[in-house]
Amino acid sequence: MNISKDECYYLGYVSKTQGFKGGVISFLDVDNPAQYKKLGRVLIDMNGILTPFFLESINLKDKGFAHMKLEGVNSRDEAVNIAGNELYLPLTDLPKLPDDEYYLHDLVGMTVEDATAGDLGKVDRVLDYARNPLIQVVKGGDEILIPILKPFLVKVDKAAKRIHVDLPEGLIEVNQS
Repeated sequence: MNISKDECYYLGYVSKTQGFKGGVISFLDVDNPAQYKKLGRVLIDMNGILTPFFLESINLKDKGFAHMKLEGVNSRDEAVNIAGNELYLPLTDLPKLPDDEYYLHDLVGMTVEDATAGDLGKVDRVLDYARNPLIQVVKGGDEILIPILKPFLVKVDKAAKRIHVDLPEGLIEVNQS
């Protein structure tokens, strides 16, 4: 049974090999890498197929980097095939959040309602840019990009699958394709 990326979240990527015994250096693209210091397994995108690997060890380094030793990868040549590939974990591994908090992937599929303009459509994707994450809303062939910022996002109602926004005048029109 294969697990799809839709059932997973992006953890980071394998940056390079480390040493001659199959070690790799990975970058954990997460808010708090320390939460992963006891990580036991990862899914690595190997040519479009998420392949499970168990970890013999993981040692966190500075700035989100981690030295990993994967079971069954015992030489530099084997590790070279893994370098450059993305790391994932199943969504079921994410801790449950309080009602007033959400993961960015939770927003996909929610209906966006503006205080002035009303129903803007459904969130098609979240564009997770480092300093400016955006939600992409598509309605009737038009695209609206909304910054995920406190002044704009009034409330995210996970139960009702609705995002209440209060957008400044002109933002909707300037972003429509």
